[in-house]
Amino acid sequence: MKVKICGLTSLEDALAAVEAGADLLGFNFYASSPRYLEPGQCEQITAALRAQRVRTLTVGVFVDEPASVIAGILQECGLDLAQLHGDEPPATLEELEGRAFKAIRPRTAAEADSAVRRYAHIPNGSGPALLVDAYRPGRYGGTGAVGDWGLAKTLAADTPILLAGGLTPDNVYAAVARVSPWGTDVASGVESNPGKKDRSKMEAFVQAVRKYERETSE
Repeated sequence: MKVKICGLTSLEDALAAVEAGADLLGFNFYASSPRYLEPGQCEQITAALRAQRVRTLTVGVFVDEPASVIAGILQECGLDLAQLHGDEPPATLEELEGRAFKAIRPRTAAEADSAVRRYAHIPNGSGPALLVDAYRPGRYGGTGAVGDWGLAKTLAADTPILLAGGLTPDNVYAAVARVSPWGTDVASGVESNPGKKDRSKMEAFVQAVRKYERETSE
């Protein structure tokens, strides 16, 4: 089960996430987010990671940017995948040619089914089919609100999903036990302040996921 630690804003936090056991590192390019990172800053971080031979997958988070802009930032920063967290049409994923996955915030089973039909069939190289986040009016994630785990469980039965929405070291074990997702995504739940990660919280989060894996494999 993968763990993505998102909203990283410094090399120190990125390395701490890797040491904690994260499988994916997320960098946010949505200017309205308190975790926003300029592409030039991200490029410095990812270049330093490569120099230290860190192979952890890297993900850029975008909201309603054209595919050409996203592709340019992926190239500039050396990122592996794009997470589209706005209201992007399927065509944007298709233009990115296997390097993107869609975040959804369904309120109902019907909305979830519609999102699966629109987006889940578009392949990407190494990420989930969808990220499932909590719905909040006018917000594109990072709210700390817990999502609908029952709805996410239904989706996860047939679709590889990255579960997001209000996850913390204290509730992630219960979340993965309920949902059985492809992976988990956390940002605010492992922070001391917006954009500043807490090493001990990241370690506790990853350890809780690994504990679930150990117990279910025995």
